[in-house]
Amino acid sequence: MNPISIADARDLLQFRLVIEPACAGDAAEAGSAEALAALDAFRTLDAGTDFIDYNRAFHTALAQASGNRRMAATARDLIEQADRLVRVSLAAIKGREPAQLIAEHAEIIDAMQRRDARTARRLVREHVAQAQRRIIPALERSAIIR
Repeated sequence: MNPISIADARDLLQFRLVIEPACAGDAAEAGSAEALAALDAFRTLDAGTDFIDYNRAFHTALAQASGNRRMAATARDLIEQADRLVRVSLAAIKGREPAQLIAEHAEIIDAMQRRDARTARRLVREHVAQAQRRIIPALERSAIIR
């Protein structure tokens, strides 16, 4: 696994701040009822399920619900690249359970299923921005390339 620089992590997260809210907004406005209903699977984390796998699947399903194949493919690529950043970030939560992140996912799902594109975009932007606020300081504390 190649080391990731702090600058690259910032770039990746900035790109996610643009593309994921766009996906959520598009999904809320025009996503199929089936795609939006399928998001209910992410309201809880099954016992024994790795949070990183769950998180990747949620963010990928959200992007795919947009119906825009190119945007979803780009988001999926960014999400997969961000997996190791999420590992660093979770270590930085310090005793905080992933329950808070799952609750944020549920709020996003609620907004999308209500077809409230504006709220869905805002919630996803805040969710990714929160990850950025956890990840960058954690990377700065680690012996990671700057």
